[in-house]
Amino acid sequence: MRKPVVDYRTFRLSKLRDPQFNHLLYLLGWVGYFALYFITENFIPRETCHVIYSPLDDMIPFCEYFVIPYTFWYLLIVGTLLYFNFYNTVGFKQFMSFIIVTQVVAMAIYILYPNRQDLRPETFENNNVFTWIVGQLYAFDTSTNVCPSLHVAYSIGIASAWLKEKEISPWFKAFIVFSAIMICLSTAFIKQHSIVDAFVAIPVCILAEVIAYGKSYWMPKLKKKA
Repeated sequence: MRKPVVDYRTFRLSKLRDPQFNHLLYLLGWVGYFALYFITENFIPRETCHVIYSPLDDMIPFCEYFVIPYTFWYLLIVGTLLYFNFYNTVGFKQFMSFIIVTQVVAMAIYILYPNRQDLRPETFENNNVFTWIVGQLYAFDTSTNVCPSLHVAYSIGIASAWLKEKEISPWFKAFIVFSAIMICLSTAFIKQHSIVDAFVAIPVCILAEVIAYGKSYWMPKLKKKA
């Protein structure tokens, strides 16, 4: 069985800046994100938000079964953080750099251009466990500050991180890519996001990719080809 690269049994808060553990400092990015999330959700009135909409949204039917990949996203984030935390701390820093860039850009947009979507169905045609979960998501996560979609951005970041991992089998990488695609689709099919939110997330991810992996991953590849 593969052994972790870090022995956390010796971890103390006083050692947080040590080279062995300083990758954990990147987790502070989540603290900043949740603080800004609370502010944007509670202090930006819904009526001041710009409505995000595309005619393509009307062509996408509501499908409650897509809540399965949508909620799998949460497990995928936690699993990715845990894996890189234990087995690739450099990859952990790069992945968290990607996440932090998307968070900063998204929050700046939410503040400078507050937005919302009005696509959620008022009632569900079917009454089952999946529509119940969707209803709980609607109550937990409001329909404001949706563009760009962080659900999409994080999914692309997760796929990017795993695809660069040499110790992982091609089959698992294919599973990750498939999961990321299904998660991105799910945001539109359960009406959590407009399709516009997904498209706007793409340039944000390109910026995050360049900052997180440009120097260490893409530049050596470009030089090798040259």
